[in-house]
Amino acid sequence: MSHGYSQSLVQANKEASARLLGVALGRHCIKRGISVSDIAERFGVSRMTVYTWFKGIRNPSPAAVIQIQRYLKKYRT
Repeated sequence: MSHGYSQSLVQANKEASARLLGVALGRHCIKRGISVSDIAERFGVSRMTVYTWFKGIRNPSPAAVIQIQRYLKKYRT
């Protein structure tokens, strides 16, 4: 898998609710091979925070939500 995504992370992302913004971001990144480190840097959070978003364990902060929505909107058509 690209960028070191483990099978367990990919599986946890698949099993989590697609309605969660962090999970949607995770699916976007896994599909496109965007690294967790790149996302963490872009949104000013730790890699561990990004993993919790991707797995649906935690939701992004309100400030991050706005940034993530803008980021994902660029790729939706």
